[in-house]
Amino acid sequence: MEYEYKDKIEWTLVFTAEFGRHFGLSLKQAYNYLLRYKGIEYIDKHYGYVHTQSFRSMIDDIGEYCHRKGGALV
Repeated sequence: MEYEYKDKIEWTLVFTAEFGRHFGLSLKQAYNYLLRYKGIEYIDKHYGYVHTQSFRSMIDDIGEYCHRKGGALV
């Protein structure tokens, strides 16, 4: 199923802000972290699933995914 590009961007932006808030990062720091450790790529690839889950659940799951890719936040 194809999703609107705008919807994916909006969801990803809100998620990134919530991810940053959870870990005490600015929006820019959170985005750079998610980009570096493939969290943004994961969101893009699996958007059909991630956007149906709670932000709390996705923060935990994507945080763990980034950690497995070398990130220090857990």
